[in-house]
Amino acid sequence: MKYKIVMNFTTIADGNLAYHVGDIKENVDKNRELLAKKLGYENKDLVYMNQVHGNNVEIVDENSLKLIDNCDGLITNKINLPLMVMVADCIPILFYDEIKGVIAAVHAGRNSTFLEIAKITAQKMIEKFDCKPENISVIMGPSIQKCCYEVSDELLKIVETSFGKEFIEGKNIDLHGINKMLLEKLGIKKIEINSICTKCSNEPYFSFRKDNKTGRFAGVINIVND
Repeated sequence: MKYKIVMNFTTIADGNLAYHVGDIKENVDKNRELLAKKLGYENKDLVYMNQVHGNNVEIVDENSLKLIDNCDGLITNKINLPLMVMVADCIPILFYDEIKGVIAAVHAGRNSTFLEIAKITAQKMIEKFDCKPENISVIMGPSIQKCCYEVSDELLKIVETSFGKEFIEGKNIDLHGINKMLLEKLGIKKIEINSICTKCSNEPYFSFRKDNKTGRFAGVINIVND
């Protein structure tokens, strides 16, 4: 038996989905309600995070709070419990295992990537839910790409020392490559990377580096009744 997984990366057309960026609460409520209707879940069931650029990954169920504090990754095996990650350049990563019926949503910015949040998430899926690496699929959504991700000399040194020179190009770093490498080391092979750069592509995604004061788009994933 395979579980049915529904996932989506929103665009600017879906509006801002974050409460912490100075938007009017009623606007965000409306955007979230419309998104829930579009993707076929109840907005009241949505679990999301107060993302802090760390590597805390929480396992949630129907009894969990809907806003998980101090968290950058969510995992569940519960049906109709949609998970959301919000971004505006950071990498939204969605994980799923159709065999075991386990999903995850992860916020992988620079700091969380350096703290190996993708690896921690996959390890929890393997250890807590008995997922096999070969059955885990990973999708990295639209985000800032290495073409636009210039960093300081200090951060370049961290990347070289911790992960390797191959993830550096001039003054720029490849966060997608680092996350992919960490997952491949666990035996995960089904990794899809969206090539859209939120900063320079002119595609309809919010970008903090481009606009500074901006909204957040989201990656949403849900296990549904087939």
